[in-house]
Amino acid sequence: MTEQAIKAMQPWQDDVYDALKAAGIGIVSYVPDAGHARTIARAIGDPDMEAIVLTTEEEGVALTYGAWLGGRKAVLLMQSSGVGNCVNMLGLVQSCRFPFLSLITMRGEWEEFNPWQEPMGRAVPAVLDAMAVEVRRADTPEDARDLTLRGAEDAFGKDKGIAVLFSQKLIGAKVW
Repeated sequence: MTEQAIKAMQPWQDDVYDALKAAGIGIVSYVPDAGHARTIARAIGDPDMEAIVLTTEEEGVALTYGAWLGGRKAVLLMQSSGVGNCVNMLGLVQSCRFPFLSLITMRGEWEEFNPWQEPMGRAVPAVLDAMAVEVRRADTPEDARDLTLRGAEDAFGKDKGIAVLFSQKLIGAKVW
């Protein structure tokens, strides 16, 4: 994605990043995703933030647990299609009561052009619920910052698993 395209992203994405900073998140782990491009770019450009690119989303779950054990707070950014890769690792949310925060861009919803994204898009809330990760959904720009900040507070203040889903309508239709 070009720098110009990243700068043209909607301002709610800056609000999300600011909420992460306000919550004391120091590590952003991610699998590259256009829906998170602005947050990723800001994390990479912030000398006080550590941005870690992953080869699979499951690594990000382990990284958030390890960061917590090391006295730091981390967030996992991923697309809904990556949730299925995390199921085994997410079992630690319930069994070990690790705090876990993930921001998930949804696919398989409004204006989706790839039909193979739809099954996982529908399954994400149920999969997360089954793994004791509380789901919160941001459908409007106003929701995005508040749900991110409150999600971080609940994850790290109450040792909960929290996933904030950014709806496909919020992110915008992908154009290919």
